[in-house]
Order: sequence, then C-alpha cells, then structure tokens
Amino acid sequence: MNRKLYLLPVVAVLFLYSCTMAPKYTRPDAPVPSEWPKGTAYAEIKTGTSEQAASELPWALFITDKRLQKVLETALANNRDLRVAALNVEKMKAMYGIGVASLLPTINALGSLSKAGVPADLSQSGSASTTERYDASIGITSWEVDFFGRIRSLKDKALEEFMATDQARLSTQIMLISSVTQAYLAVAANREALHLVSRTLESQEAGYKLIQKRYDVGMISELDLRRAQSQVDVARGDVANYTQLTAQSENALNLLAASPVPQDLLPADLSSVSSPREISAGLSSELLLNRPDILASEYQLKAANANIGAARAAFFPRVILTGAAGTASVELSGLFKPGSFAWSFAPQIIMPIFDARTWFAYRVTKIDREIAVAQYEKSIQAAFREVADALAVKGTVDRQINAQQSLVDALSVAYRLTLARYDKGIDSYLSVLDAQRSLYGAQKGLIALHFARFNNTVTLYKALGGGYK
Repeated sequence: MNRKLYLLPVVAVLFLYSCTMAPKYTRPDAPVPSEWPKGTAYAEIKTGTSEQAASELPWALFITDKRLQKVLETALANNRDLRVAALNVEKMKAMYGIGVASLLPTINALGSLSKAGVPADLSQSGSASTTERYDASIGITSWEVDFFGRIRSLKDKALEEFMATDQARLSTQIMLISSVTQAYLAVAANREALHLVSRTLESQEAGYKLIQKRYDVGMISELDLRRAQSQVDVARGDVANYTQLTAQSENALNLLAASPVPQDLLPADLSSVSSPREISAGLSSELLLNRPDILASEYQLKAANANIGAARAAFFPRVILTGAAGTASVELSGLFKPGSFAWSFAPQIIMPIFDARTWFAYRVTKIDREIAVAQYEKSIQAAFREVADALAVKGTVDRQINAQQSLVDALSVAYRLTLARYDKGIDSYLSVLDAQRSLYGAQKGLIALHFARFNNTVTLYKALGGGYK
C-alpha cells in the first residue's frame, strides 16, 4: 500500500504534463451547398458511369498523351517552384523538430576559470590576495517543465504548420501539372491557328494575283483590287501575330518544364493531342475538403488553434529547473582529485502577477484563429466556384462546338457560292470579302472552342484536387 502512495506524485506529474490549454478543435461547417449546381448550363452528373473521381485518378492515367507525359515528367523533376515547395517542407519539418526538442532538457558540458583580486581592507587575512577557482561540470540550464502545455502547444502549432506546408507542396504539384498541360495545349492551338492563317494567306495571295490580272486588262475596278490587297495584308498580320504567339507559348512551356522541350515532343495541332480521360465531379461537394490547398488552410487553422493554448498557458506559473554536477578546485590539477565533487540545483517558479501584454497576446491568438477560419471558408468557396465554373463549361462547350462546326460548314458553302457568283459577274467582290472574313473568323473560333474544351477538362481535374498522385 505504501509503495502505491509513493507513485501518486509521479502519476500527478504525468497527468499535469499531459494537459494542454488549447481549445478543442472543431472543423467549421463548409459554407457552400452540399451538392453541385444544377440546370441547363451544367453537365448532368450520371451515376454508375465509368468516369473516375479526379482525386483518386493519378495524373499519369488522366493524361493519355505519351509525349505530354514525358514533358510532365521533366517538369516535375526540374521545376524550380516545386523544388522550393519541397524545400519549404523540409524547413518546416526541421522547425517541428525544434518544437519537439524544446520539451527535453538541454545538457551542456561546462568548464570555467575565475580569478578575483581582493584588496587588503576587504580580505579576512588583512592582506591583499588573489583567489582562483576551476570548475568542470555537466548540467541542465533553464529547463522549463511544461506542466501547463505551453511548449507542447507551440510544438503542436509547428506540427500543423509542417502539415500545411506539405499540403501546399501537393497543391503546387497540382498547379504545375495543370499549367504544363494547359501550356502544351496552348502550343497546339497556336500552331493549328498559325497553320490556318498561313493557308489563308496563300489563298489570299493567289486570289490577289488573279484580281491583279483582271485589273490589268480592265475587267475590274481598282476598288476590287485594293479590297483584295487589304485581305492579303490582314492575313500577313495574322501570320506574324500567331508566329509570335506560338513562340511565346513554347517559351512558357520551356519555363514550366525548366528545360527546352524537344521539338519532337511538341504537338502539331490540337487533333494530334490525345484527349485526357473523362472524370466525374461526384455527387457531393464534400470532396473539396480533401483538396490539398483546402487541407493546407485547415492545418493553418489548427495551428492557430494550438497557439491559443500557448497564450493561455502564459497566465499560469512556469517551473524552470537548473542544475549541474561536476568537480571544482582552486587548482587545475585538483579538479579530478577525491573530494572535489560539486553540484548545484536551482529550481525556479515564475508566477505571473500583472503583465498586460499577456492579455493582448491572448486576444491576438483568438483573432488569428478567426482570421484562419475566414481564410479556410474562403478557400472552400473559391474551390466550389472553380468546380461550378468548370462544370458549366463542360455542360455547354460541346453544344458550342457543334454549333460552331455547323457555322463553319455553312460559311464554307456560302463562300464557294459567292465566289462562283462573282466569277459570273452576278455579285460584287465585296460579297466575296464578307463571306471570306466570316469563314475565316468562324474557323479561328472553332479552334478556340476545341482548345477551351481540352483546357476545361484539365481545369476540372485540378479544381477537384487531382494531380498530386
């Protein structure tokens, strides 16, 4: 029975050592609807389909184009933003290690020499003297026993910040994969548009030569000649513009890949790029809570919550232990002789009585938590909007492409008929120019819509948290 009583102080210390002043964490309710928007603008979510959830689909399976996969592998290995994100994770891991180590005592080996001269009127012997002391010891300097969890709360805060940084790295990887893919598609779209305007320029120049011959023999007026020339000049400007855009899109891709992308890996046009796999947004918006950037925001909220515990513990006493054991002697040679053992033990209790800064610091931590809650909720709202916008594009872009393709087909026929009527002298050349401009604009619009469809699939994948596997 007596032995059990001896254990009570130990149990009490362990109980106090395990306590923390941090409030219990409760995840805030998501400030968005539980279901995705519905209506004529949105893609219908079908159950029982083969579409896979984005967060469960590795990027190597989502991206089906082999050349693009090689470009992505290069970017993941070399991109500097991703490298910085990984280094930040290592940095926060080390910071967490500092927090854990703060719970343990710091043990130092100490060696010291002190000399003091004592004047005669202060000396007990009545004559001036010099005293010497040599010390060698191992000791603990200012170890705070964390009874009220102040240091543990700071350690927990460091842990949550480390987890947030790791999720930020995953978010950076998702952003990199989507950015590289979209840049790759931009190269394909610009090259396809450049091919279109180059063919248009060739056609315009050939038409201009025919008009020039007719003008030379007096069959047409100078007005028709100048109108034909204006179309050639417009096509020349477009060729120069898309040549520039193609070069800039390739530069952007090279920057993301952190090295020049070989020409044999670049696409000739959008039709040469294999379409990504179709994905499903799922039935519930709760999936957004697993997005790395939202998880990072939640970890920051948990860190702010833990910081409150450290601020609360500052109102309670702090127990600090200092101690050392070793040898001491008036002579260096006597340090390790028998009888030279020396020790010291100096416990200290600091009881806060009045420090207005403590109250303000506690208030700051509570406000920081409210800020973290608002930022967490905002990140969920922004993610919901990203997915909703992508679903709206997914639900309408195919209809736009079908309508645009029908428009291109109709304008192609109209252009041929108008050109035939002009050759027979029925229509003026102005009608030919109008039909040509309309067809040209519709063809460029069709390329833009195909690019938008590709691009939106990648955007939806990113918005749903895919790409970190």
